[in-house]
Amino acid sequence: MKVAITGATGFVGSRLVQRLHQEGHRVLVLTRNASFAQKLFPAQAFPNLEIVVYQPIASGSWQDTIAGCDGVVNLAGEPIAEERWTTEHKQKILNSRKLGTQTIVEAIVKANPQPKVLVNASAIGFYGTSETATFDETSQSGNDFLAEVCQAWEAEANKVKDAGVRLVILRLGIVLGMGGALAKMITPFKLFAGGPIGSGRQWFSWIHLDDLVNLIVQALTNSDLKGVYNATAPQPVRMTDLSQTMGQIMNRPSWLPVPSFALEALLGDGAKVVLEGQEVLPKRTMAAGFEYQYPNLRAALSQILQ
Repeated sequence: MKVAITGATGFVGSRLVQRLHQEGHRVLVLTRNASFAQKLFPAQAFPNLEIVVYQPIASGSWQDTIAGCDGVVNLAGEPIAEERWTTEHKQKILNSRKLGTQTIVEAIVKANPQPKVLVNASAIGFYGTSETATFDETSQSGNDFLAEVCQAWEAEANKVKDAGVRLVILRLGIVLGMGGALAKMITPFKLFAGGPIGSGRQWFSWIHLDDLVNLIVQALTNSDLKGVYNATAPQPVRMTDLSQTMGQIMNRPSWLPVPSFALEALLGDGAKVVLEGQEVLPKRTMAAGFEYQYPNLRAALSQILQ
């Protein structure tokens, strides 16, 4: 296959590029930063890879490079829990997903020949947050800021179906691997200061990076997959369980909670992502026969941390 990827230099994207390259596929990396992409994917190690500079939220000649691709994976989006949610930053979070998906769909629709499939990221933030409710792919959307972002994001992706292109939307949970959210959580444990964040009762719906990459590859290659799938492991946990398991595997204490006010001081509204969770089950993903390498948290964290 030839696969175009946005967000290819990120935590998930870079692992996906490596996987597709290992399997002998050609990869088109759409990036704002060519020099960073070249460092990450040196030409001698990735001979089947092409780097195209693009402006995610602007139409342009980069869109012509989509023609002849078999599939497109759209992972691009402004980081959500990295800084305070000022009005300006919230607009960036929304635009990077809504307008970024709009330009990708535009490129796919006018491509000749057209890609057969778009695999578009979304997030479990679609469902809103709750300590008591359980959500699956059939659940209604929430009504907070992240839920609205996900609705707008998915609405743009859905337009590709009008051109007869197969669409798979993956609602991502918190992705566990060496990097991403886990990298930030490991540091306090290393310093013997680890513990649950906030109340510890909030749900933590997660997926191992390798399982997510496997799911994306299946979405690209299995023409039976269509519509929305939760990209989460079948066994979500409470934040307290996450902390205890991390502490046991790292042989560190896990009782020192990170108070909510400390995160709120740092991230403002953005702290919601960590302080309020949701219990999300991947019912359609499992019904489609997807096999998890890491269905439970202990196995996932053991593989990553050891």
